[in-house]
Amino acid sequence: MVAFPNCKINLGLNIIAKRTDGFHDLETVFYPLTLKDAVEIIQNEKTELTVSGLPIDGNAADNLCLKAWHLLKKDYPELPPVKIHLHKTIPLGAGLGGGSADGAFMLKLIGEKFSLPVSINDLINYAQQLGSDCPFFILNKPCFATGRGELLEQIELNFSDYKIVLVHPGIHINTGWAFLNIIPAQPLKSIKEIIGQPIPTWKKDLKNDFEAPVFSKYPEIEKIKTTLYKSGAIYSSMTGSGSAVFGIFEKEIFIDLPFPNKYFIKEMKT
Repeated sequence: MVAFPNCKINLGLNIIAKRTDGFHDLETVFYPLTLKDAVEIIQNEKTELTVSGLPIDGNAADNLCLKAWHLLKKDYPELPPVKIHLHKTIPLGAGLGGGSADGAFMLKLIGEKFSLPVSINDLINYAQQLGSDCPFFILNKPCFATGRGELLEQIELNFSDYKIVLVHPGIHINTGWAFLNIIPAQPLKSIKEIIGQPIPTWKKDLKNDFEAPVFSKYPEIEKIKTTLYKSGAIYSSMTGSGSAVFGIFEKEIFIDLPFPNKYFIKEMKT
């Protein structure tokens, strides 16, 4: 059985407060995009993970697909061992939530394949144990998110007259470093309110708090945002803690982007 985990972008991202549990309270809007990985599970003699596509650094045991299986195995010991194959297309360390999507889709895939009696709320609770972004990918619809990012409110957001261009320069941003360089603050206006405004007003009002420290250390990323605006974007921003940057363009506009060949560039209809 195969699933296709998609990525997300953040429309605005405010870091509001440091919590006593070491996490941060934030607010953002998660919006799903059509750039996807692929994950397959088949029954096997032992549980193992293989990966193709983009290389993944680190220990395989830390992969959220494996963690999702072990999480469900605790409550459903009758689950048989599986072979998991993950094909990576979504850039890593880019603020696109690819790893979180893989873990969340794995939860859904196991539940479906083995007919587990898990509700959407059950899956959200499991996903929250995998990571702050993971619950969003259970719903996988535009959401206003608060708390650590796990408190979700579905919202209406219509981009049918637009297309989104995603640019990733291949720079890996350490999320821990990014948070250390943020001074939390209560925003003057909530992202939920700003999202309801006409998109051309977002350039002035809709901010990502991570941009200041990331752009200071990596001017190349700020240049991507500037170039997207020069190329006709109505709104452009870094997503998450970076380093991917997206631009929202009118659907009919022709876009010619002068980026190096090494950049990952993807144009998507919404």
